[in-house]
Amino acid sequence: MRPLVLIYWTRLALSILAGAVSALVATMLEELNPTTFINGLTIALLIYLSTYYVLKAKFRDKVEKPTKIMSMGIFMYFISWAVFFTLFYSILKVFGFA
Repeated sequence: MRPLVLIYWTRLALSILAGAVSALVATMLEELNPTTFINGLTIALLIYLSTYYVLKAKFRDKVEKPTKIMSMGIFMYFISWAVFFTLFYSILKVFGFA
């Protein structure tokens, strides 16, 4: 598999994980507080940026432009994070884990 394709699918898997963690944290806080969403977004950003350095160290020599490592799949990451955050948050609320 090509390095950029592997980075893309890794980011998709990490966005699902970030959505689950963000939803879990959001259910522990007040749901009407505006900082609840900001906290979830901060978790997603931290996961994205921390894994950037891991991916950069692994794929630095395998891609033609190192800047592609940062930008590969960034919009897909945050769109799928929002979808999975909403999904997991709804599931946690419905089944009473909050």
